[in-house]
Amino acid sequence: MNNQAIHPSHPSTVTPSSALPFVPELSLAKRQALQQATAKQYGYDVLFHDVMRLGHYAPEMVVIPAGQFEMGSPNSEFGHCTNESPQHYVMIARPFAMGRFTITANEFELFRAETEWTLRPELIWAKGNYPVINIRRTDANLFAKWLSEQTGQQYRLPTEAEWEYAARAGTSTPFAFGDSVSCKEVTFNPNFPYQEAKEKRRWYLPRCMPSITASEVGSKAPNAWGIHDMHGNVWEYTSSPWRDSHINANRDGSVTSVQASRWIVTKGGSWFDAAVFARSAARKKRFFDEMDTNLSFRLVREL
Repeated sequence: MNNQAIHPSHPSTVTPSSALPFVPELSLAKRQALQQATAKQYGYDVLFHDVMRLGHYAPEMVVIPAGQFEMGSPNSEFGHCTNESPQHYVMIARPFAMGRFTITANEFELFRAETEWTLRPELIWAKGNYPVINIRRTDANLFAKWLSEQTGQQYRLPTEAEWEYAARAGTSTPFAFGDSVSCKEVTFNPNFPYQEAKEKRRWYLPRCMPSITASEVGSKAPNAWGIHDMHGNVWEYTSSPWRDSHINANRDGSVTSVQASRWIVTKGGSWFDAAVFARSAARKKRFFDEMDTNLSFRLVREL
């Protein structure tokens, strides 16, 4: 795989490789056809479950085809932050499966019941079909290891590049749903909407009531690849160590020195945050084992 770094001062000299489709140039129909063809090639439906040794279904996964995309955001994008620069082409050379939803409290409870992992009673815990919260990245990795052992497959946290590629689903706009979003599409803090802030209005009466917690998974419509809640609801762990920019990022989206970094990348925004943080390119620096009521995770399953 070509790990050529992309120099920030000369982004126009780097073009997509001809070896893989540049997904944003494909129509919606062609993107979904590529997804279906990839699933068929690997012997899966686009949406599938593994079965655990315990007899339970593993979390539902969505097949994501190989391809290329432009990671990060342009200076002109409202909400752009310097840590999202420079935009650069990334090649996702191998298809993978991404969790259709974040891991739920119910799914994590099964892990807890079958292992020695214990709840801390002083913390707030979600229940049912809500995203599991107050989980360290260490715990997310333990869950992934346990699920891998239960299914005989390889589960792990996504890299930042995999996460953004899956979230965009072939789009180059700030959100997979277009240039802006409302609270009908994304769970964010409605006191700080995207378009109204962009227009610099001095006041705003929210159309949706602010929440004090995340929504149930799947409460909002999915993106074009069938993945829910990539924008908003809860921030999500990635396996990528924090970098202050995309300067010299690997072109294959791979990461190095994950264990050495005490700061990691989280993506997606949350119910607590302004809509600007739910953009596909937005990223947040978190301590490697931080816990929060607006922080959760979803998994990648290798094909």
